[in-house]
Order: sequence, then C-alpha cells, then structure tokens
Amino acid sequence: MHARKLKFYAKNIIFDLVPSSIFEKRYDRMFTNLDEHQWNYIRKRADYYNKLEQRFVLDETASRSSALPLRGNPSAYYYDLKEISRYFPRSLKFKYVFTDIKETVDEPTLLKTRPLTAANENSVILKLDKIRHFNFVEDTRPFHSKLDMAVFRGACFQEHRQEFVAKYHSSPLADVGDTDDLKKGQPGHRPYMSISDQLKYKFVISLEGNDVATNLKWIMLSNSVCFMRKPKVESWFMEGSLISDYHYVLLNDEFSDLEEKINYYAKHTDKAMTIIRNANQYAMQFLDTRREKLISLLVLKKYFDLSGQ
Repeated sequence: MHARKLKFYAKNIIFDLVPSSIFEKRYDRMFTNLDEHQWNYIRKRADYYNKLEQRFVLDETASRSSALPLRGNPSAYYYDLKEISRYFPRSLKFKYVFTDIKETVDEPTLLKTRPLTAANENSVILKLDKIRHFNFVEDTRPFHSKLDMAVFRGACFQEHRQEFVAKYHSSPLADVGDTDDLKKGQPGHRPYMSISDQLKYKFVISLEGNDVATNLKWIMLSNSVCFMRKPKVESWFMEGSLISDYHYVLLNDEFSDLEEKINYYAKHTDKAMTIIRNANQYAMQFLDTRREKLISLLVLKKYFDLSGQ
C-alpha cells in the first residue's frame, strides 16, 4: 500500500506541472474507437453517478478548478478530482465536498458518497479517495481450503460496529475484533489483521463506517463470501445496485442471523461459490482504468453542461 501511495502522489505531482491546455486538447481523442456497446455502458454508468436532469445555477460559493485548494484538504481527494477536472477549462466552477458524507446535499455537489435515499440527485459521485477505497488484491486461495468461519477487523467508532463486536467477539464461528488501539485490554479488542490473513476465512464481514465499507471492494474480488447488511450509503462502487444473496449474503440490521448464515453457507458450498462468482464478475468491471476515466469525464461534463457552463 505504501508503494502504491508513493506512485500515486509522484504521478499527480508531475501532472500538476503540465499545462492544463494539453489535457483539454486530449479530451475528444480519448473517446475515439468506442463501439455502441461501450458507449451505452459508459453513459449508463455516468448517468448513475450523475442523476441531475434539470439545469441549475451555481452561486458565488462555487470553486473554480484553477483555484481548487490543496492545503487544508485530503490530498487523495484533491488529486483524484484534479485528475478529471484538468481535462476541462480551468475557469469552470463546481461545488465539492472532500470528506466522508452520508447525508443529502441541497445543491449539486461533487463528492465521494451519497445516502441511498430517493432524493439524492444533488449528490454527484466521483471516484474520490480511490487509493484507499479501490484496493483490490489477488486471492489465490480456493474457497474450499479456507476456514469455516467469518472474520471482521476494523476500528469501531460507530455504534453499530461497537454493537456488532460486543455481540460476536466471543463467537466460536467468527473471529471478530475492534482494532482501535485505545481499546487495548478491553473485551472485543483484537490486533490488526492483514487482508491476506482475513482471506484465509470463507466469510468476510463488511460493515459500513463513517460512510461506505472500505473492505467491500477487495472482498468481492476474492474467493471469500461477503456478509453484510443492506447498504445505506453508496460510492463509485455503486453499492445501491448490489443484489442481496446474489452478490453478497444479507445480514439483518441487528446482525442476529450471522451464525445461522455462517452454518448455512459452510454446508451449502455450491451456493457460496455462486455468490463468489457473481461478486467477482461485478467487481471486475471497475478494473478497466481507461473506461473508468471516461465515465468520470462524462460525469463531470454533464455537471458542467447542466450548470450552463
């Protein structure tokens, strides 16, 4: 992860030195040689992230791309937005949020996440903080050779995470632990566990944190089954389009059915394997880096067009 971060920041620092006019001239060329199927897929994804349909006017608090501040904002958010916005004139304006968010916003705003509610069209999703959230790994361990248990590791600052750990930290069917260092010595605290070690278990539990669950992406591209509640927040991963008991095993909101689901899918391995295949197929669509960038560009272009710019 450290090497990935160094490469990410080094690349973006260099790109920040390149005149923006060079990127602007490349915009149209990036969409050449796309067939109808590819265009339809890209447009569908772009419209999913940007649900806006009506024209709107930005007020004086909107930021210009040329004035996007670096200091005081998370650098990963800054560079991810700059990676896309540099293909457009620097005079164009937008509103943005550089933090975890699970509430609706009153004006069309670029952000990382939005709540899965009916009236969320002002929340325009971009692929922000992707160095942290889109951390896929290669899982070479087959499902049948893994432990017949579920695993969860994570810092538990939220009430629902704390309740989950309190309920299952001593379960014989689940290796569950809160990794918050301030809770060392308390029941439920466990040391950090690497992704590689977590993938020794057949079932990996995904719990939303301040917004989406960071581990969901790598679980769904692994040979383990993802267990989680119905998502309440979504990101570029389109959590709202996931189908329960098809892409992941659905847990109820109280988590009271966890051990029952572990026992069921440990016995019904054919059904577990089907869910893994469906999850893998879903997650693989995010691995095409060129296509992901084209989708991001269309999301931002639609925003600028509807704002009359």
